[in-house]
Amino acid sequence: MAVANDLDRATDSQWDWVADQTRKYLASGGTEGHESDGVYTLVLATTGRRTGIPRRTCLIYGTAGEDFVVVASKGGADEDPAWFKNLLADPSVGVQVGGRRFTARARVASPAERASLWVQMAGIFPLYDEYAQKTDREIPIVLLTPQD
Repeated sequence: MAVANDLDRATDSQWDWVADQTRKYLASGGTEGHESDGVYTLVLATTGRRTGIPRRTCLIYGTAGEDFVVVASKGGADEDPAWFKNLLADPSVGVQVGGRRFTARARVASPAERASLWVQMAGIFPLYDEYAQKTDREIPIVLLTPQD
């Protein structure tokens, strides 16, 4: 079960550029890496579904009410990203948005929610539409609901 405090001890993404962004984000207390050209990112910590080790990554986000919205695109790959598989196994996650840290409950958007959230997220990051065309899978959208 990942919680906010796991953000500091979690293993970084296997992608060097994501790991670098995540470390800079956390080291600055969220002042660096949170926004770039009007696109906002958060840091997500999940629990490894096989190892039980906390894992972290940076993701683009939007909002829906009190929830934070992220897209499990993996650049349009045919398989879901590891962080998504991890939160399906354990939906308790740690999140940092700017300087705010909290534990959240993750859930996949329902089909009814997904339609409008996809339009919103593709508006934030238009490459999501390209990613969707590269794969046969329906790219999941995840809502992160703060618990504390």
